[in-house]
Amino acid sequence: MIEIKNLSRHFGSIKAVDEISFSISSGTITGFLGPNGAGKTTAMRMMVGYLQPSAGSIFLDGASIFADPIATSTRIGYLPEHNPLYDEMITQEILQYIADLRKMPRALFDQRLQYVVESCGLQDVLVQRVGTLSKGYRQRVGLAMAILHDPEILILDEPTSGLDPNQIIEIRELIRNLGTQKTVLLSSHIMQEVQALCDRVLIINKGKIIVDDEIGKLKDYFKDFQVLHLELEAENADFSEFMEYHPELEILSQTQEGEYFKLQIKVPAELDIKYDLARFVAENGWLIVSLYAQQKSLEEIFHNLTKEGKILSEPTVEPVLEDAEPGKETEMSIELQDKEDEGEKKL
Repeated sequence: MIEIKNLSRHFGSIKAVDEISFSISSGTITGFLGPNGAGKTTAMRMMVGYLQPSAGSIFLDGASIFADPIATSTRIGYLPEHNPLYDEMITQEILQYIADLRKMPRALFDQRLQYVVESCGLQDVLVQRVGTLSKGYRQRVGLAMAILHDPEILILDEPTSGLDPNQIIEIRELIRNLGTQKTVLLSSHIMQEVQALCDRVLIINKGKIIVDDEIGKLKDYFKDFQVLHLELEAENADFSEFMEYHPELEILSQTQEGEYFKLQIKVPAELDIKYDLARFVAENGWLIVSLYAQQKSLEEIFHNLTKEGKILSEPTVEPVLEDAEPGKETEMSIELQDKEDEGEKKL
């Protein structure tokens, strides 16, 4: 288990990470989310010993990772966002070089080489110069370097960045399998990836952890109302009478498209009106085509949690009026200044 206690890192006057605390157990995959400049990369660099914290502690099974950095490095695998690759080496050579740096016995290296080559799909580029590889293959080589020594803990910063759809599926499956045996911390901007892989989510904003919860519970952070979507086979449907009986409701939109009528109603979370709504429709002789409550996407939840920089110890009430298309994979572009990199350059 890796445990973080009151961890901070300052670059001059900039607080990249501000007293964060959390722990990650073995056999779980935790998503680490945050807008650009939130402190994700700085926190990960401290967790692998690349950066010294300004304050706070990092423990691995109760022992500080800085007490014996060499021993700690044998237990952690790290894939940075930008792979530190040597372009003049061939793929097998760079893996051999990493094994030599880690002083891996030859028999162990031969065994692990076969595993990482097959797992990361490097068979076709094993004797190809790294500098000639596509971005996707370079990412695969970086992941192979991270897992070559069979670490207990994997810290992966944007592991599927630059991969094509088939490669993404393969790498996700590899990470999913690794997560059954190891401790995995995964940073990603692809919300569907986080939903597909992670058991738990940490969200960091402006250097502070604002959410630490199971991924299935995130929707509870905005639970003051729900949006019902109703589609009918009806012409000129009129819900004014129904709304008079339910003044607590609000019609967000209603449209007539040929013989089909669509309605969106804002409903307080504690109120279940589906039965009354279905009965009203039946009494008017209309036919229900579909009726469902809109589910908030992880992307929408992420946006609302980070837009004001709140620190949330438990779910809060905040209305969400945007229509999100559930299940759609998107990469979020959040135009915030990346203070981490700027701070490191100044340092």
